[in-house]
Amino acid sequence: MAPLSAGDTAFHITFDWEEGMGVPGAFVIKNRHHSQFYLKTLTIEDFPGHGRIDFVCNSWVYPSHRYKYNRVFFANKTYLPCDTPEPLRQYREEELVNLRGNGKGELKEWDRVYDYAYYNDLGSPEKGRDYARPVLGGSEEYPYPRRGRTGRAPNKKDPNSEKRLPLLSLDIYVPRDERFGHLKFSDFLVYALKSLVQVLIPEISSICDKTFNEFDTFQDVLNLYEGGIKLPNGQTVNKIRDRIPWEMLKELIRNDGERFLKFPMPDVIKADRSAWRTDEEFGREMLAGVNPVNIQRLQEFPPKSKLDPKIYGNQNSSITREHIEKNMNGLTVDQALKNKKLFILDHHDALMLYLRRINTTTTKTYATRTLLLLQNDGTLKPLAIELSLPHVQGDQHGTTSKVFTPAEDGIEGSVWQLAKAYAAVNDSGYHQLISHWLNTHAVIEPFVIAMNRQLSVLHPIYKLLHPHFRDTMNINALARQILINAGGVLERTVFPAKFAMEMSSVVYKNWVFTEQGLPADLLKRGMAVPDPNYPHGLRLMIEDYPYAVDGLEIWSAIESWVKEYCSFYYPTNNLIQGDSELQSWWMELRNEGHGDKKDEPWWPEMKTLADLTQTCTIIIWVASALHAAVNFGQYPYAGYLPNRPTVSRRFMPEAGTPEYAELESNPDLAFLKTITAQFQTLLGVSLIEILSRHSTDEIYLGQRDTPNWTSDEEPLLAFKRFGMKLMDIEKRILEMNEDKRWKNRVGPVKVPYTLLYPNTSDNSRVGGLTGKGIPNSVSI
Repeated sequence: MAPLSAGDTAFHITFDWEEGMGVPGAFVIKNRHHSQFYLKTLTIEDFPGHGRIDFVCNSWVYPSHRYKYNRVFFANKTYLPCDTPEPLRQYREEELVNLRGNGKGELKEWDRVYDYAYYNDLGSPEKGRDYARPVLGGSEEYPYPRRGRTGRAPNKKDPNSEKRLPLLSLDIYVPRDERFGHLKFSDFLVYALKSLVQVLIPEISSICDKTFNEFDTFQDVLNLYEGGIKLPNGQTVNKIRDRIPWEMLKELIRNDGERFLKFPMPDVIKADRSAWRTDEEFGREMLAGVNPVNIQRLQEFPPKSKLDPKIYGNQNSSITREHIEKNMNGLTVDQALKNKKLFILDHHDALMLYLRRINTTTTKTYATRTLLLLQNDGTLKPLAIELSLPHVQGDQHGTTSKVFTPAEDGIEGSVWQLAKAYAAVNDSGYHQLISHWLNTHAVIEPFVIAMNRQLSVLHPIYKLLHPHFRDTMNINALARQILINAGGVLERTVFPAKFAMEMSSVVYKNWVFTEQGLPADLLKRGMAVPDPNYPHGLRLMIEDYPYAVDGLEIWSAIESWVKEYCSFYYPTNNLIQGDSELQSWWMELRNEGHGDKKDEPWWPEMKTLADLTQTCTIIIWVASALHAAVNFGQYPYAGYLPNRPTVSRRFMPEAGTPEYAELESNPDLAFLKTITAQFQTLLGVSLIEILSRHSTDEIYLGQRDTPNWTSDEEPLLAFKRFGMKLMDIEKRILEMNEDKRWKNRVGPVKVPYTLLYPNTSDNSRVGGLTGKGIPNSVSI
């Protein structure tokens, strides 16, 4: 017995193997001990006539009385169902049956069951109407991807909802092998402590009410990073101390006994404390910030709404040529449209449907459209921001809109800064709910479930996709427990509040799987046009679009790797069409996992190598690169809340009001009173500090946790080429970030764009707020 690394132990055992029994392809293991253990690998050395045989297990084995079947592990040989050796077929089929379960009862930690459920566990209707939430999924009104079933009992108040666990419990069911490893869970807990989130809400809320309800100056905000917040008094410390163990409290107050809630300095204000307020940086972050996936090329003027005018009246934009042409460097609107130089960040339609209800809460916000001009130096120049509200006489009367244009000085400059803040509030909420949660976390989970139910570990597509599903079910389960639930952190810190998840369900109605791939997405948004003379067959409308430039390189590398890999196992399309497991996986994914989309015509048919390559490339892209691009920039950019406010608490001041006079006399105070309050800021910044951290056991794109994950030589060589290609991309990214021609790659805030830097080197597992690296999976 010899230690391998922290927590790993190797055992040497001997098998008696009779001649003529053939080469072992699987083994059965029984745990006679009273507690579970983690079986990482089994290796048979020098097997006669064969050499080394690797069994990659990576699974928790519970005491045998917990199972009604044998635990079976297969060698790392890959087989299509039709090629499986006869002695292994029964084991292969039975293992999948076991993983599907019987759909009954509450699932326990030792159960290895993957099954589907609706999002019916977000609300707590027993607490009253304010905590009731609609079931998401299974209806035309509220379609949604499925989540993992836990089998908990119905809520006594609402039998359509599932009973929730106690607030502070993190023991929500996911199959044991989907849970965080010890190292990652330890990391998660350490930084979750610093977030305070649910544990200390009553205590901190009372502190806020008494002593620091508002940020009075921008220096007050900077104190979060430069000095922390002074503990009000010993009595409050004792109240907090009564709620959590002293060891935790010491971590929270950072060991100096005086201050707590001191956060790392966000990148956006490291080099310059005010550059974030410039118009250039405001536009640049739409191309290289935390949410670079929503900007579109404007193709008609004025911008038009897609909302039904019979229900919502005239929702078209009120921005006129007179508003913007004065600031277009001599161009007319028609010339700019023809030359593809006008762009829009349009949050109007998605938010207008809910705005009337949202504004009945403490939120006071608008649906926004932001128009921008592409300049000759490649930067975007804001031209106008439209702020719209539902008409006071009813939805059928359309909107009430105001248009604001850039200004630098005086009251006009202060008003313009507020207009940008309202646009940023919209973008922050849309980013967190749609770009991040819905379009990566939620849509990937059904793929995880369907794969484990329908694809054997012997299947080549299982081996291809499995690394890209690591920890996804676990982080989503934790999100349902403490983040996206009724009264959870997301509702407390993002402007749609109690309507947040319901709103994301309405947006899911427009989700199209084939549009999740980067080239299709860029074409849909008008950010690129087909052109065979350009790399990847696309010509970008903004040459210096860091997310798209780096993303297309990553996309191409993934696509080449997937095509090489799939071609090895499927030399003919007949093999794809005749693969029973593959076809069952794809059918179940569409009919069950994304069941509310089952009748859509855009699903790939899964009949050809092109179908399989496209499907797997999209899945890997979404789980790895897309998630990295919209997640790990959160703290660098939004850790400083004035740059990415999540809430607005009052409307734009009208001339002649006390609020307008305050904006004129003390614009900074008026700005801070409008955006996210201090208590919400503490919660929000705490949350995104956790979400933006790479785990110290992270496995990045181009890496595998086990080098011998397959015994097939050609796929191993193809994977090695994939890793080398990613290393070349890393070098190009660093070179472009140093090239002064590309102004959007660094910007006024001096933050290089590294969110799509793969980070494939062997010494990459340092963890923390690195702002770079593409993990294999949606793992945080």
